[in-house]
Amino acid sequence: MATSPCSSSGVSSSSSSGFTMDSGLEIKTRSVEQTLVPLVSQITTLINHKDKPKKSDKTLQAIQRVGQAVNQAVGRFVTVGEAIANENRELKEEMNVACSEAKRAGETIAQLTDVASVDQPESDGRVTIYTDKNAVVKAARLLLSSVTKVLVLADRIVIKQIITSRNKVLTTMEHLERVCSFQEFVQIFSQFGNEMVEFAHLTGDRQNDLKDEKKKARMAAARAVLEKCTMMLLTASKTCLRHPDCESARINKEGVFHRMRRALEQVIEIVTDVRVNGEIEIAPISIYTGIKEFKNKVEGLRENFYFLSKENLTTLLELILEHTEDFTDSAYTSHEYRERILELSQQAKMELEQLISVWMQAQTQKTKEITEDLELAILKTRQCMTELRRELHNAATVLAADQLKNHADHMVLKALKIAGSEGNLEAVAEYTFKLAEQKEQLVETCRLLRHVSGTEPLEITSIHAEDTFQVTGPQIISAAETLALHPSSKIAKENLEVFCEAWESQLGDMSLLLREINDVFEGRRGEKRTYLSLPRPGKHNANLKTLKPVKLDGEEQGKVAKLGLELRLLTSDVDSETEKWEDQENEIVRHGQSLSSMAYSMYLFSRGEGLLKTTQDLFQQAEIFAATGLKLSSLLHAFSNQLEDDDKPHLLLEIDKLIARSQQLQLTAKAVVQGKNATFTKVDTCIQKTKSVMIVLVQVLPICCKLQRKCKSGNGCLRSPHTWRENRMQTAEDSLDGKTAEAFGVRSLEHHVANLTFLESK
Repeated sequence: MATSPCSSSGVSSSSSSGFTMDSGLEIKTRSVEQTLVPLVSQITTLINHKDKPKKSDKTLQAIQRVGQAVNQAVGRFVTVGEAIANENRELKEEMNVACSEAKRAGETIAQLTDVASVDQPESDGRVTIYTDKNAVVKAARLLLSSVTKVLVLADRIVIKQIITSRNKVLTTMEHLERVCSFQEFVQIFSQFGNEMVEFAHLTGDRQNDLKDEKKKARMAAARAVLEKCTMMLLTASKTCLRHPDCESARINKEGVFHRMRRALEQVIEIVTDVRVNGEIEIAPISIYTGIKEFKNKVEGLRENFYFLSKENLTTLLELILEHTEDFTDSAYTSHEYRERILELSQQAKMELEQLISVWMQAQTQKTKEITEDLELAILKTRQCMTELRRELHNAATVLAADQLKNHADHMVLKALKIAGSEGNLEAVAEYTFKLAEQKEQLVETCRLLRHVSGTEPLEITSIHAEDTFQVTGPQIISAAETLALHPSSKIAKENLEVFCEAWESQLGDMSLLLREINDVFEGRRGEKRTYLSLPRPGKHNANLKTLKPVKLDGEEQGKVAKLGLELRLLTSDVDSETEKWEDQENEIVRHGQSLSSMAYSMYLFSRGEGLLKTTQDLFQQAEIFAATGLKLSSLLHAFSNQLEDDDKPHLLLEIDKLIARSQQLQLTAKAVVQGKNATFTKVDTCIQKTKSVMIVLVQVLPICCKLQRKCKSGNGCLRSPHTWRENRMQTAEDSLDGKTAEAFGVRSLEHHVANLTFLESK
């Protein structure tokens, strides 16, 4: 049985009303999340209103409308679930039970919120609600649990469709492997093509629906293999049919089939979360990941001397330095880089020894405050690891750039094609040896790039590139040998062309990978995120449509460049602060990274580079930057509301600065100016004000990080255990009086629950 997208049927939620659910729910797909989250919000709001025994008539009517709307939306949701049940016999019983539970719970909630069931109004025009709160909580739990069950079952059907589609593809592949005539091959391959298209659609939808970026990257890699191998399978099979006694043609074809089977297996492992052979997947550790973890642990000593052992740090450093041997032992690492890496590795050992010595001394003295010696040792250790990471990054990326430059002309591939067409076996042997050398170089380079990739998805892309070169190299060689044995064969020539194109395509992908790794290292990773996409004309500011974009001249560009450099340094500071957070998915961190990336794009503009080509682009980017700063201010306020009073003042002061400076930038960016001088002044002011926001951000992030760690260590800085999301949900309760049903996002709930396109289309 395939694993569901949720690990339990409960939803993490709590309130002062006593409404709590299991917190173990793991939502793996966006479609499930988008359905459950609004429902959780509505149910929480309905339950929270019970805290006050007396409500006005207006409030009661609003509550009733919400209750009825929830019931109606659940009714439509149940109709979809029942339709799915009728189409899938093996899940019909389970689905119908879950649908019945959801329907019953929805009806119960509607009854419990029905004004008609409440006593007559008292003399002051208000009524007292006597409904049993436990009944409301019970109905809410049943509703969320049953809706989740329906979604889990529906998701199992989606997974089953992918598995069924994969099985059809595998069956047809087996027929293709055994086929003996061209006519039969053409018929079966036509069927195979249609099945692959269906499989591509199903897996593409799943890839887009996945929340886990690592799984998305793995799915993308597997689907890329299947896409490229489909054409290889066609030409390799045709070559084998034309030359049935040719051993190299047979090897070539078998390699394609084997690779496709592996890719199909990987897709199923991703969608089911189960390894086909039952083994536990052990992810390779990259140096980047190790250094990041090591630096975080060292940084943690500032807060707590006793939270880890010296053996823990020593072991982690030894593991990192063991991986650096991939660089120092590589025949392709230059002598200069090798010496520098060895030197920094030795320095890292010494810095850690000094850190441990000072650290142990501080423990012996039982001091509570961090000493100057320990602070200095922490800084020196972190700096050394930063330099080591930079040296490793440079070694890998310079090597990759050189490799791409050396192989850009594809001379070896061209020579192989010519030698094969001439039937020159000696020349083919000579150039296959050179291609094998190229393959080893590229495989080694991809292995080093993985160590410095900077993100898990890029690590996976590096591994995919390594595997592709490892496999495609020998396939080109077998295809070239086949052509050399049959130089007049058009299909053998076409087959070699297809494999050579795959090699060239992978070199292009590697070039893109290198650029993305450099972007991450330099802090430009945000340029590939949606928040950095420039708005469409007229979308955000109608005034911008009538203005003519302006490009700065050389003198103006020079004046702006100095400001831009200051902005660049601030983005480095912000990136350094965000790296210290253990939870990289934290909303404060993500908004900080977003602001840093946008500021970096402005810095690139000051140099005449990057995505922002005109002053118009810059002003639009500044407006988005300011809006993101205000969103971050709201998040910080929500966080501050959870803190004890002693922890608040400093943070609130910085929040006020952030709001003021973001608003100033917003006004500047929206201001309409005409003329070259006015435009240049606006550019200058936008960058200045962006810089002022970044200065506040550099102050805010470490404060929040420190408070977050304080909370995590159990020092009680939080007033209540509510999460920020729950806190935002509870704000709906405060504005309950006098609001219509729309105030609770009922339309949003109806949209997510009643219009589940991912369910209705199945």
